[in-house]
Amino acid sequence: MQNEWWRGAVIYQVYPRSFKDSNDDGIGDIKGITEKLPYLKSLGIQAIWVSPFFKSPMKDFGYDISDYREIDPMFGNMADFDELISKAHASNIKIIIDQVFSHTSDQHEWFKESRASKDNAKADWYVWADAKDDGTPPNNWLSIFGGVAWQWDSTRCQYYLHNFLSEQPDLNFHNEDVQKEVLANVKFWLDKGVDGFRLDAFNFCFHDKQLRDNPPKPLEARTGRGYAPDNPYAFQYHYFNNTQPEMLPFIEQLRKLFDQYENITTLAELNSEDSLGTMAEYSGPTRLHMSYSFELAADEYSAEHIRNTVEEFEKRVTDGYPCWAFSNHDVARVMTRWIGADAPASAAKMLNTLLLSLRGSVCVFQGQELGLQEAEVAFEDLQDPFGIAFWPKFKGRDGCRTPMPWSYTRNGAFTSQHMKPWLPVYEPHLMQSVESQEAIADSVLNHFRTFMAWRATVPALSLGSIEMIHGLKEPILAFWRRHSSGDVLCVFNLRGNVENVHVEGQDLTLEPYGYLVEGGTSD
Repeated sequence: MQNEWWRGAVIYQVYPRSFKDSNDDGIGDIKGITEKLPYLKSLGIQAIWVSPFFKSPMKDFGYDISDYREIDPMFGNMADFDELISKAHASNIKIIIDQVFSHTSDQHEWFKESRASKDNAKADWYVWADAKDDGTPPNNWLSIFGGVAWQWDSTRCQYYLHNFLSEQPDLNFHNEDVQKEVLANVKFWLDKGVDGFRLDAFNFCFHDKQLRDNPPKPLEARTGRGYAPDNPYAFQYHYFNNTQPEMLPFIEQLRKLFDQYENITTLAELNSEDSLGTMAEYSGPTRLHMSYSFELAADEYSAEHIRNTVEEFEKRVTDGYPCWAFSNHDVARVMTRWIGADAPASAAKMLNTLLLSLRGSVCVFQGQELGLQEAEVAFEDLQDPFGIAFWPKFKGRDGCRTPMPWSYTRNGAFTSQHMKPWLPVYEPHLMQSVESQEAIADSVLNHFRTFMAWRATVPALSLGSIEMIHGLKEPILAFWRRHSSGDVLCVFNLRGNVENVHVEGQDLTLEPYGYLVEGGTSD
C-alpha cells in the first residue's frame, strides 16, 4: 500500500493567501505554510493540497496563471518551495499542488503571442473563432462568472473563449503542441519532488470543435454549484463547452507520465452535467487516481442525499476511488451552509467525524478542523469578482477565504497587528482560534485530533468498504465500514434534536448532532 498512500488519506487544503503571513505584508505565503508544519503534523493528516502560488496577475487569485514554472513573488520564491517540500517530507507529509490546465491568464506569454496574429507559431494555442455575420459571438456558450463566454479581440478581429473570467482565455487542447507543453509543465513539478496534483476545472480542457450551441435547461433543472437561477449560466445544459470525448486519450497520456514516478497521485475537480458519470469515466488504472465533484459541497443536506450520493458513486465508479469534501475555497463553509449561522460546536464535531468515516480519501479545508463558519464580508471589502458581479444575492467566495485565526489577538496572528490583511479577519473566528481551542480538552480542534489518531489505527475507516443502512428516517444516517480486521458501525444524527433510533439491533439515543462510531480492531 506504500505506493497507494492516497487511499484513505486525509488531505488538508491550504489556501496560501489566507493561511499564514510570514513577512507581515497582509498576504499568506509559502514560508507561512512551512512555519505551521508542526501544527499540520499534529492534525494527523497525510498530505497538504496547496492552492495556486504561481506567477499571476491575480484576477482570480492564482487560478489565472501567467507562468506555470515561476512562483509569484507575493508567495515567495523557488527556494521557499523547495524548503516546504523538504520539511514536509521530513514530517512524513506529502505535497499536492494545484494545476490549472484548461486556461491561462491573458498575461501569459503564450496568449500574448497567440493574439498577435492569425499566423504566428501559437495562433492556434487558444480557442479563437470568427464572429457571426452580424458580429455576435460564434455560439451561445456562457461563462460561469456571468455573461457570454466569448471576448472580442480587436487585434485578431476574432472572439476567444473564456469559460471563466475574460482574463482567463481557454487553451485549445485539440492542438497537440498545447498538450505537450502542459505535460512538460507537469514534469517540471514532478522533478521538483511534488507528490501529486489537484487538477482544477479539469473537464473544461476540451471544447466541441464544431462549436455547437448548448441546449436550453428548464427552470426546475437549474440547480447546483454555480448554477443559481439568477446566474444565466444555469439556463443551459453544458454539453459542448466541456467534458468532450477527446479528453480520455489525454488523461491516459497524463497517467503514463505520472507512472514514471513513484507514489504520485492525481485528484481532479469535475463539474459536469453528470459529475458522477464523469468521475467514473475519468478514473481507473490507466486514468486518474481520484476525482471529486460538488455533490457533498452543495446546499442539499439530508441523510437521504448523502446516502444516495455515496451509493451512486459506489455503483457507477467501479475502477476509480472517491475523494470527499464538504468545504473548499469555492463554496460557503459547511457549518453555515448545512447547519446555519448559529451552528454549535457539536455540529462541527459530528460533521468532521462523518466526513472522516466515509469510504475514500478526504479533503479538509483549512479551518474546518476548528469548526469555522462562513465569514460575513462587507461589500467594500470584497475581492472575489464572482461575488462582486452577483452581489447581494450571491456574495461570492470571500466568506470562506478569510484569514486563518491562530490566536485571540488582533488579526488572529495571521499577520502582524498593525497590518491590514488582504481580507478582513472575521471577528467571531477569533474565539475559535487555534490557540483558544488548544486550551480546551473537548474543543472541535482537539476532537478532530483525537478522532484522526484513532482513525489511523482502524483499517476499516481508512481502507474498508462501505455499506449503507436503509430503513431509517431523517435525520439519521447510518452505515457499516467493512474490513477483514473488524467492522465499524457509524450512526449520525444530522439535526439539532434528540433522536431515538433502533439500528442493527441496538436502541440508541442520540443527542443533538450526536453520533456513534464503534467497532473495528485496531492495528
